Amino acid sequence: MQAESPFRVGQGFDVHRFAEGRRLIIGGVQIEHPLGLEGHSDADVLAHAIGDALLGAANLGDLGAHFPDTDVKYKDASSLDLLQSISNLLEKSGWGIVNLDAMLIAQAPRFAPHIPQMKIALSRPLGLDPGRVSIKATTSERLGFTGRGEGIAAMAVAMIARISGVS
Repeated sequence: MQAESPFRVGQGFDVHRFAEGRRLIIGGVQIEHPLGLEGHSDADVLAHAIGDALLGAANLGDLGAHFPDTDVKYKDASSLDLLQSISNLLEKSGWGIVNLDAMLIAQAPRFAPHIPQMKIALSRPLGLDPGRVSIKATTSERLGFTGRGEGIAAMAVAMIARISGVS
């Protein structure tokens, strides 16, 4: 016999290559850098990984299923708006977010000075206290596409819990 757990965990991963002529938006924060990230929306690799982790935890598919890159309404869309939509989907499905843990992987730029702002920016559309959003950054020691400075990767884990009285 299987028991329904009041908790679920999901993981997310995203990657975007650098591109000229684009702003660099990471975790909802614009970062000064000569290159931005290529993508249909604002290409916020961190927000995308978090969104996929949340959708996966609730068994609601993935980012591409909800916000396809073939739909013009998502062209240059704010990934914070996408996270707001995901938060609404979770709530309608009876789930609340417990916490998030995310990792940025890039040789450059340096993210540490921006992490406090990212935590605040990401927590708002999700209705979370910023203390429930953990963001870390690392390099890949000059190995692979991130180490060569070709792009940025992000990973995220989300824990969600069943909301009382909602199913």
